[in-house]
Amino acid sequence: MPVFAVGIELDGEGTHPAAWRRSSHRPDQLLAGKTVRDRVAAAENAGFTFATFDDSILPPSGDVVGRIDAVSRASYVAATTSTIGLVPVVGTTYAEPFHTSSQLATLDYSSRGRGGWLAVPVEDEAAAKAWGRAPVTTESARQQEQRDSVTVVADLWDSWEDDAVVRDYLSGRFLERDRLHYVNFEGDTFSVKGPAIVPRPPQGQLVVFGRYGEIDPRQADVVLVSGDSVEAVTQSAAKARDEGASLVVAEVDVAFDTPNLSAAQRLIELNSHGKAVDSGRLLLAADPGEAAVVLRELAGHLDGVHVHALVIDEDLPVLAKFVLPALSKAGLTRRPVPGSTLRGNLGLQRPANRFAHSS
Repeated sequence: MPVFAVGIELDGEGTHPAAWRRSSHRPDQLLAGKTVRDRVAAAENAGFTFATFDDSILPPSGDVVGRIDAVSRASYVAATTSTIGLVPVVGTTYAEPFHTSSQLATLDYSSRGRGGWLAVPVEDEAAAKAWGRAPVTTESARQQEQRDSVTVVADLWDSWEDDAVVRDYLSGRFLERDRLHYVNFEGDTFSVKGPAIVPRPPQGQLVVFGRYGEIDPRQADVVLVSGDSVEAVTQSAAKARDEGASLVVAEVDVAFDTPNLSAAQRLIELNSHGKAVDSGRLLLAADPGEAAVVLRELAGHLDGVHVHALVIDEDLPVLAKFVLPALSKAGLTRRPVPGSTLRGNLGLQRPANRFAHSS
């Protein structure tokens, strides 16, 4: 039976704008290294396949007004974790693909093959000003930037063959020059010659995630789909597969009953602060046993689920204690083991180098 992957978003205090009001620490501790480290450790100990870290060059929306960039957070916890995949968001519209490639390859090295990339286009024109770039104002132009960026980053990862580094200390030879390749990309808005400045990552290619409608499904290893009902999610999954997606994972918001409040009561209390969740994702606000039943239903149609906890400090413990064990007992999930790669835990093969035949 194929493994059902379970990921979790760990940015901020949770997906609800008022989540910080119910966090277990003072607001000024959100950006502390201990908070980031402890949450990722809790997710890893629970058996999650991967964790994502949302990001933007602009401040977050809602009451939380700061964040540390996603690649830095993922890299920070790489040395303190051993099994969980680490998947930062990096935008494709304005970021330089050469730098994106280097940052993510380095993450894969520091995590020993557990790196991923959630590639997202950037719509807010204020981001262009922050980058010092001209705004990309049309959807078609953003889609082209997305395609070009993903193509170039992947080509740069392959610009070093696996055996390019020799390290022959006796002869003083450390590199096989003919095992490095120019990518020679010419696009509408940028060009990249290469090769990369970081050797090919341990996974060969990091796992590329992208949301359906934002990325060409053929360019992504994992396509994330959304919908406000189980039926809508499964329909989106079927469309993504028809368009060439390898793995399809559902994005779901979760809020669980806690010892003091039901999920419904928690939602009422959170919404009373004037803002509600409006993500367009399926919301499971229920007893954890009921939520596990819905997730088992989704497992019949998808390759995994990516959960967004309304309040991380309240919902992550419930996921760890009740939901993931229920999925494991049903034979759907498998706890990653030390030494495994993210590609391996998702059932993806290590890809051949696209330039190797030219040497």
